[in-house]
Amino acid sequence: MEHFDASLSTYFKALLGPRDTRVKGWFLLDNYIPTFICSVIYLLIVWLGPKYMRNKQPFSCRGILVVYNLGLTLLSLYMFCESKLGSAQPKLVTGVWEGKYNFFCQGTRTAGESDMKIIRVLWWYYFSKLIEFMDTFFFILRKNNHQITVLHVYHHASMLNIWWFVMNWVPCGHSYFGATLNSFIHVLMYSYYGLSSVPSMRPYLWWKKYITQGQLLQFVLTIIQTSCGVIWPCTFPLGWLYFQIGYMISLIALFTNFYIQTYNKKGASRRKDHLKDHQNGSMAAVNGHTNSFSPLENNVKPRKLRKD
Repeated sequence: MEHFDASLSTYFKALLGPRDTRVKGWFLLDNYIPTFICSVIYLLIVWLGPKYMRNKQPFSCRGILVVYNLGLTLLSLYMFCESKLGSAQPKLVTGVWEGKYNFFCQGTRTAGESDMKIIRVLWWYYFSKLIEFMDTFFFILRKNNHQITVLHVYHHASMLNIWWFVMNWVPCGHSYFGATLNSFIHVLMYSYYGLSSVPSMRPYLWWKKYITQGQLLQFVLTIIQTSCGVIWPCTFPLGWLYFQIGYMISLIALFTNFYIQTYNKKGASRRKDHLKDHQNGSMAAVNGHTNSFSPLENNVKPRKLRKD
């Protein structure tokens, strides 16, 4: 195993250059193998989990979901904001401000202690991607398999691996922007999921659609900011910028498809159902309810009880 790890490190060094020594010895960062194994286990559970649950009753998980989503909301809030002496100070944003980060392009060794502040927060961002594997595991336990989409699995499996490489080669500088936006979006997203775990709160949750719009907006803004580093280059490696632009484009394509499938088609289905209801109501009036059922009774289908 040690020989394999040494060979892997040599390959990465030849491909990407020397690693950043500031994260040497940090948990999970010295060796890629644990991150890779966690990703393989995740994919195996995605594949085998639904098969195992096929003939079993779904778990509720309501209590633990509230705690889990609250925890990730607070972690995302910590990464974006840090409370000191009763006043909220943006953690990532403060590091960027104190280090006089350049929006257009920022190297990884130009801001001293402010760079280290960014690196420490971004390690938590990397580690949060491992925690977020639980999103999928809860879907499996609750038998919400329709939510385990290609987008979902691709996004979760890829982010942990990408950020292992980011933390080892470009753990600060221009890398901060996407993580900052994503932490803010996750505050909104996990607070929504936490509240939706409480059935009495569901009628008051109306902003899920806008969270997806916010995610799409963050990808576009990240592409714009990353492209600035290509147009006005600095010491930040160009190869990482090109990779990030490509990855953001893949997420835009997948999230746009998800948005169309989820919201546009749902709206079209509602309009079609409304037209059908109107036509059925008119026909019932002509027939004078000869079947002894009102138009409303004809159009209401029995609802299945939701198991939480």
